[in-house]
Amino acid sequence: MIESMHDSPAAVRTLDLHIWEWLLALLAAGLVVFVLPIPKIVALALVFGAALIKAVLVVRNYMHLKAEHPLLYVIALFPVLLFIVMAIALLPDIAWKR
Repeated sequence: MIESMHDSPAAVRTLDLHIWEWLLALLAAGLVVFVLPIPKIVALALVFGAALIKAVLVVRNYMHLKAEHPLLYVIALFPVLLFIVMAIALLPDIAWKR
């Protein structure tokens, strides 16, 4: 069997190093956001966006899910979408609780 260039140990270490650098940069960006003179809601949106990107990087690269069938992502996304829909449906009850 012919080994792919991307499967070599050096290539895997290089990819892991690049992923680690991105994770570190996103962590630093998330920390720096709160000292910038921007509204808190924008800062929170940026921090949560960076956290989402970090989660995707970890799941795809360190949990080895980038080679999985796309149906797995649909199955995993369904409970998240269900939670969002239920939270939006219950929002009036929570907001106008007497």
